[in-house]
Order: sequence, then structure tokens, then C-alpha cells
Amino acid sequence: MPTPDPRTAEARRLDDEHASLGDQLGAIIAHLPPDTISLGELLDVFGDEGLLLLTVLLTLVFLIPVSIPGVSTVFGAAILLVGISRLIGRELWLPARLRTRRLPADKLRPGLERGMEWVRRMERISRPHRLPSLASGRGIDTLNNLAFILAALLLMAPFGFVPFSNTFPAVALLLYAVGLIQRDGGAILLGHLANIATIVYFGVLIGGGGLAAHQLLQRFTG
Repeated sequence: MPTPDPRTAEARRLDDEHASLGDQLGAIIAHLPPDTISLGELLDVFGDEGLLLLTVLLTLVFLIPVSIPGVSTVFGAAILLVGISRLIGRELWLPARLRTRRLPADKLRPGLERGMEWVRRMERISRPHRLPSLASGRGIDTLNNLAFILAALLLMAPFGFVPFSNTFPAVALLLYAVGLIQRDGGAILLGHLANIATIVYFGVLIGGGGLAAHQLLQRFTG
């Protein structure tokens, strides 16, 4: 079974240091195998130094209205572990079951290609080293990594059947990843706002669901 060429990302870093995020991700998507791929194989392509770029790739399938069985749990857990590894300053560890889980590359590719539109938008609004006080520093790094982990947990919340429940946290993660890669405090700030919007949205969902359940109960008991 063909697997992604681990030289793809490395060759791109060596041969074209000025390649955009979109160009890098587009090349990786184009080299996906025709049948299935595992998270471990994707990690081999990016390496530990490319975990934020990997995060960008993993968020793409959540930015479009498509459902791919098994992807939400695997990708969400992987993004969460990326955030934890950044917070504690350790190499990324993936459980064997998560690392070897086979995913349908033939179904992933169209979703990833459509999600690339979001990457192109982020590239247009992102500015390297903008608002540096929000992008670097010991305390702010900890805050940003905790916010990254929060966004991953919100992505994994059991609201996948509700419109936009995956989109809001995925946008936050995309903004965090792009902001951390380019040291763009503006993108990171937008990520924080997307996190807040997600929490408000989930609060409305939970509150509305509770109210509906209460009214339904009253109807049956009244």
C-alpha cells in the first residue's frame, strides 16, 4: 500500500523556504495515498517540528459540511495531544490505537481540498510578527497553549450533529496554528474570539435544549 513520502515536507523546507502554508499543505494533500492512511503516517510526513502545520491540515475537514466516519474522534484527539505536548514541552505521543487507525484517504482528499479555501483566507489576513506581545513570551505561550487545548476539547464536544458546532472551534484552532507558526498576535487574538464565540454558542445550545426538555416534560406531566 502506498504511503506518503516522508521526504515531501522535508524537501519542501529545503528547496523552497518561502513556500506558503497553502502551498505546503496542497503538496501534502496531493501526495496522499489513493486508499487509506493512518495518523502515524501523516505524523511521519510532518515530523515533530511540523505539528502546527499538521494541526492546520487536521482542522480542514471540520470547516466544511461533510461527515467522514471516525475522523472527528481521531483528528480531535490528535489535535488535543498536540496542544498538550506544546504545553508541557515534550514530543508528541500518540497511543498505538490512534496512531495506526486507518482512515479513508479517498474521502479525506476532497474535504481537505475544499478546506484549503480557509487556509488561503488565513494567509490573506495573517501578518507575521504582528502584535508580538500576544504571540511570544513565557506567560503568553502558556496561555495560548491552554487556549489551543480548550479549542480542541470544544471540537470534541458531542454536538457534531448540530450545524457549526465543529466549525467554530476548528476556525479557532486554524487561527491559533497559523498565528503560532507566523508569530502573528492578531491571528491568535482572533482565535481567542472564536473560542469565546464557541463557548457562547454551546451555552445557547445547552440552555435551549434544557428549556425545550423542560417544556416537553411539563406538557406530558401537566
